[in-house]
Amino acid sequence: MRIRIVDAFTDRPYAGNPAAVLVLPPGPWPSDDWMQRLAAEANLSETAFVRPLPQDERPGTWGLRWFTPSLEVDLCGHATLATAHLLHSTGALGEPVGGVCEVGFRSRSGLLTASIAADGSITLDFPANPPRPVDVPDGIAAALGAPVLAAYDTGALGDLLVELADEKTVRTLAPDHRALQAVPGLRGVIVTAAPEAPGGGYDFVSRWFGAGAGIGEDPVTGSAHTALAPLWAARLGRDELVGRQLSARGGSVAARLSGERVLLTGRAVTVLDGELAPAARP
Repeated sequence: MRIRIVDAFTDRPYAGNPAAVLVLPPGPWPSDDWMQRLAAEANLSETAFVRPLPQDERPGTWGLRWFTPSLEVDLCGHATLATAHLLHSTGALGEPVGGVCEVGFRSRSGLLTASIAADGSITLDFPANPPRPVDVPDGIAAALGAPVLAAYDTGALGDLLVELADEKTVRTLAPDHRALQAVPGLRGVIVTAAPEAPGGGYDFVSRWFGAGAGIGEDPVTGSAHTALAPLWAARLGRDELVGRQLSARGGSVAARLSGERVLLTGRAVTVLDGELAPAARP
């Protein structure tokens, strides 16, 4: 049973966001406990488990689940992109139609689709999570170590979206992760700001801290852009945007609003291809 590490939202190795991807055989899922223990062993922000579904469900559809080192999550962008890249690069999706390969994923967030273009770029079709203004929760500014301009609830995404003064503040932020974890009911905290200067190739910046997901900082968070894109689209008056995530590894996410969906586009690179030892298999 092979396990791969794929760097997502990047076109070069050792950048973007790494995800472990395990392609399972047809049949039932392994036990939740085994998947959780393997994700803890991989020790990346997400490990994706994918398996082919019976053809009577929907042709070309796979089951997909995501685990952090400590829990299963409802939605993950970069590990979905990594999975689509891996299935395509290994020939599991068959021949493209009109130069594009499409794959559907049944997940805890419903049906998600990915389209892989001839140039290798991958577009994910995710539900949008338009942010709603809320009062700044007590302790957030102190935990982040920076003044907060505004705060937003992100609905089903489960993140708190926080606007900060500028790009420099986002870039140099050194939050107190323990204090962020003390804020109840959050999957994570997204911080965002406008870019320092126009014309830099991106429309907003962000970082993401996994307060409730057992993650310190995620390098590039596709799912966060389901809330970031609606926020900045309304602010800038257009539906096509590019976000830059300012983690140490860094990465870019192109986003386009399409009704109640957000289309996220990026690339991925496989960097490690290994085999689970017999004793480690389910």
